[in-house]
Amino acid sequence: MNDSYGPILVVEDVPNILDLLDITLRFKGYTVVKARNGQEALDRIAEQLPALVITDILMPTMDGYAFVQKLRTDSKTMQIPVIFLSATYVTPEDKAFAMSLGASRFIEKPIDTEEFLLTIAELLVEGHSTTPRPLADHDFYLGYRARLENKLRHKRSQISRAQRLIPTLPPEQRESYQTLLDQSLRDRDEIDAELQELHRLLEKLQ
Repeated sequence: MNDSYGPILVVEDVPNILDLLDITLRFKGYTVVKARNGQEALDRIAEQLPALVITDILMPTMDGYAFVQKLRTDSKTMQIPVIFLSATYVTPEDKAFAMSLGASRFIEKPIDTEEFLLTIAELLVEGHSTTPRPLADHDFYLGYRARLENKLRHKRSQISRAQRLIPTLPPEQRESYQTLLDQSLRDRDEIDAELQELHRLLEKLQ
């Protein structure tokens, strides 16, 4: 078993991806702890510190950016190596912001399994060469706001496309696409609420 380093915490909201990562890691002998969002991951960490964190970026309740910022501003967790996983509309700016939070690696989906496992083994052996310096709150909020604004633009584009498409579909297809549209509308409202909260936080820091 490879559990001498402690467990690997995998944070991912898509069940089939979470299960795939879990199976892949357990097959290689690692102990795995799973969470579906950043807040759930913090609850797991309170129970046991992981040796490594693998986290998606786009998740409900608390996304990967906010989660890793909390890790980096807590002396108990600031040195835990973090791998960001993401695929959905990741821009170079998104990736740069992720790395500025002190991530050790950024891996894009679909995952190259061999490369993924080699990266994990390297980080478990090497750890962080230096303690990552957390972003100041103001700098984090500014960068996070820009990332959320980008997500909101993308989500609004999805909604507009779905709203134009649904009336043209055969009746038997409309229900499934309406379900997708309803989820996109909920996502948009959640992002809007996060942005409003960020605006309030930034005003307090000025």
